[in-house]
Amino acid sequence: MTFAHPSHLRKKGIVGMNARNVSYIARYNQRALYPLVDDKYETKQLAHKHGVPAPELYGLIRYQHQLKNLKEILEPYTQFVIKPSQGSAGKGILVIMGREGEFFIKPSGEKLTLKEIQRHISNTLSGLYSLGGRDDKALIEALIQFTDAFDGFSYQGVPDVRVIVFKGFPVMAMMRLSTKSSDGKANLHQGAVGVGINIVDGCALKAVQFNKSILAHPDTNRTLSELVVPHWDEVLNLAAKSYEMTNLGYLGADVVLDKNLGPMVLELNARPGLAIQVANGIGLLTILQKIEALGKTADQMTLQERISFSKNFYQPA
Repeated sequence: MTFAHPSHLRKKGIVGMNARNVSYIARYNQRALYPLVDDKYETKQLAHKHGVPAPELYGLIRYQHQLKNLKEILEPYTQFVIKPSQGSAGKGILVIMGREGEFFIKPSGEKLTLKEIQRHISNTLSGLYSLGGRDDKALIEALIQFTDAFDGFSYQGVPDVRVIVFKGFPVMAMMRLSTKSSDGKANLHQGAVGVGINIVDGCALKAVQFNKSILAHPDTNRTLSELVVPHWDEVLNLAAKSYEMTNLGYLGADVVLDKNLGPMVLELNARPGLAIQVANGIGLLTILQKIEALGKTADQMTLQERISFSKNFYQPA
């Protein structure tokens, strides 16, 4: 295994974990605002307040005694997603693609009983998947019906677009594509593919899995360079609005594209990971410093002016 020299990483403008935590997250994200994005239910409420589209909420389980009503809650739905309200890194997300009699079918084809789903939610409420192991809530959401433009680019799961937003400027983006190893979840830690996306036009740049470059999706063999994100300007608009929704200066906005409902905000993250730099082949530092140099001028720019600034500055590797 070879490692890049720190001077080489600095030359490429790579932002490391310490720089991200100290220079950007701690400096631009007030801790009092973290619950707005750490709690997915709070994020959903905030999106509704600001008129930002988000996946429909089918149900919310707060207490263990509510599990006796789970059969009735799920009865109308053949597809849905259950997720911990305060989870991170994709932990505890359960995707159900269909039903077969009394069984619920996961993307892998595995069949679950109602009791197994109740047990999963019970673990969620107990804090098994939450940040810091705190008691949690379980959200039951609509499963996104992703656009046909992504056929073959994702394996049995819904792809999403992660956009890094700094002071309201969308500065870098990647598409996260689920794989067999990620169990239908678009999470890089669990084996999803990350595809760097050109901020200017929404076209694919390069792709990585487990931080290694790849050319085709490992399960569908679809050539990843052919990927183009539709409704790209709308995606950037939603991402940029996340700053106005939360007042968090450095965050990650996760946007999904439903074939019927269009782009929607899935989640927001106050501590977005740095693998997006690998997927884009460039570092974040130069654009972040350019925006900082704007000073108070940045605060006076409109949403569209911030997006145009990012597009004009962005130079893919």
